[in-house]
Amino acid sequence: MSRSAASERRRGWLQRPVALWVLVAVAAGLTVGSAYLVAHHLTTDAQRASQFYARVFSGLGDPRETGATDALLALAAGIRRQGIPLVVTDEQGVATDTANLPRPMGLDSPELRTFVAALDRDTPPLREPGVGTIHVGAPRLRAWLRLVFALELATLGGLAALAVLAHRASLRSARDRVWVAMARESAHQLGTPLTSLAGWVERLRNSADSVREIADHLDDDYARLDRVARRFERIGQPPHQDHVDVAAVAEAVAAYFTPRLPVLAHRVALAVEADGGPAMITGDALLLEWALESLVKNAVDALKGRSGNIALTVTDEPEDVVLTVADNGPGVPAEIVTDLFEPGVTTKTGGWGLGLALTRRIVEDGHRGRVTLEPVAVGARFAIRLPRRASA
Repeated sequence: MSRSAASERRRGWLQRPVALWVLVAVAAGLTVGSAYLVAHHLTTDAQRASQFYARVFSGLGDPRETGATDALLALAAGIRRQGIPLVVTDEQGVATDTANLPRPMGLDSPELRTFVAALDRDTPPLREPGVGTIHVGAPRLRAWLRLVFALELATLGGLAALAVLAHRASLRSARDRVWVAMARESAHQLGTPLTSLAGWVERLRNSADSVREIADHLDDDYARLDRVARRFERIGQPPHQDHVDVAAVAEAVAAYFTPRLPVLAHRVALAVEADGGPAMITGDALLLEWALESLVKNAVDALKGRSGNIALTVTDEPEDVVLTVADNGPGVPAEIVTDLFEPGVTTKTGGWGLGLALTRRIVEDGHRGRVTLEPVAVGARFAIRLPRRASA
């Protein structure tokens, strides 16, 4: 196996959710364990220090002549037990006594003088008349705390790395899901006119009349294929800033869907209601048509297997043009309402949940409008609110 392949395998393992959770659990265990050890050590050390100070205090207050001496001996013994490094030097700087050295050193050795200089850099020495200079270091606890601090830093670094890996894995998963959904949406967009074309061709084979009507339908499907191609060319580009009649867009979408809706079993009716006259905004008619078709297609799918009605309503308000798509189907399940416009959220079997996400992107990002699911007693109603100056 090549080095790059092994690296890819390790990276793939780290990006698995189970592996990430295992690493997080290990990091959390190390953090909790180190915190417990520090707390336990500090508690034990505090108890020992209290007992040690109490013994020294009682010795100094002992009225016997040997009380003070015993207290000093207890103090010296306590220092040795706590592991505090200590060196006593006379006025000429010559070592006279040592305690808790990290290794054996001679009293007049250069190594001890170097060690004393290191202690003085860390802790200021104490000068006692008649005794000399006392050079003291830190107890073993500080080294232990430094080790714990390093462990905490390593744990935080590991958690940060895990967060980066999880974020990258999430982005990669979302990107892959969107690419798959986009491919599925492309097939879906092309599938409707292609199926319709196949139906018109079959009708031409079996009938010699109504050729002009069939030709008109063929022309509609050809125009739709052309629009689908131009729509996908627009992805990632700024929307056009044209004068758009929203009512005309709604009529065009209804005109395309109407001859393709069920008319025998489970009849579905599609109607457009407008205030009358054009409802003008500044925007991209091709993209707005795409957004509206996604809502109408959702309504048609919701009514699959039952009869029903779909209503497209255009309301011309002073500041906005409001376009609603309502159906009397089963409605939207409550558990997905909050995430309805996120990519991948769908109630359809085999669906990829990209239509509503595209609609929101076109309306909100491309036209600074709003698309919402409005509460209704029966079915579902989506509202697109488009400002008149819908510059991106």
